[in-house]
Amino acid sequence: MNTRRAVFLDRDGVINESIVRNGKPYPPAHLNEVRLVAAATESLKQLKECGFLLIVVTNQPDVRRGTTPKQTVEQIHAALQSQLPIDDFFVCYHDDGDGCQCRKPLPGLLLEAARKHGINTGQSFLIGDRWRDIEAGVAAGCRTVLIDYGYKEQKSKHLPDATVFSLAEAVNWIVTQEVQLH
Repeated sequence: MNTRRAVFLDRDGVINESIVRNGKPYPPAHLNEVRLVAAATESLKQLKECGFLLIVVTNQPDVRRGTTPKQTVEQIHAALQSQLPIDDFFVCYHDDGDGCQCRKPLPGLLLEAARKHGINTGQSFLIGDRWRDIEAGVAAGCRTVLIDYGYKEQKSKHLPDATVFSLAEAVNWIVTQEVQLH
């Protein structure tokens, strides 16, 4: 029986800053471009203190597109894990046309993480900054929090449970939900 709780975190725009060009977010192309979002360390420690597993679920299609080497993505993840209390990373390296089940907005990454770590998705949260994140979280049965940066892209078909403007606000909302449940 799955009894553990998690906060699933998108990577770019949630724990590290996205590179925004013309209103659209892009991942850092190199390790030296990675910058943690404000209060990332404190926010993730707060979630760990509440007993959550912290699982990064990220689409990295630039690997499939040939513009970013897989080794660079893995270096970024190693650097993030050395600085933050992240329990695991689940990565989709595919592009939209590949027909995989792991690329958000499909819930494959979250479901794979739930199986591996015994996570109850109904007792878990997803924090994301794009429509794909919210739809994946809803499909996996999680409560969802959108960090709204006002990107120029489509909106989710599903309303998030909360809309905030920073990781710290997202974490405060989750902690408030937990206090109300107990």
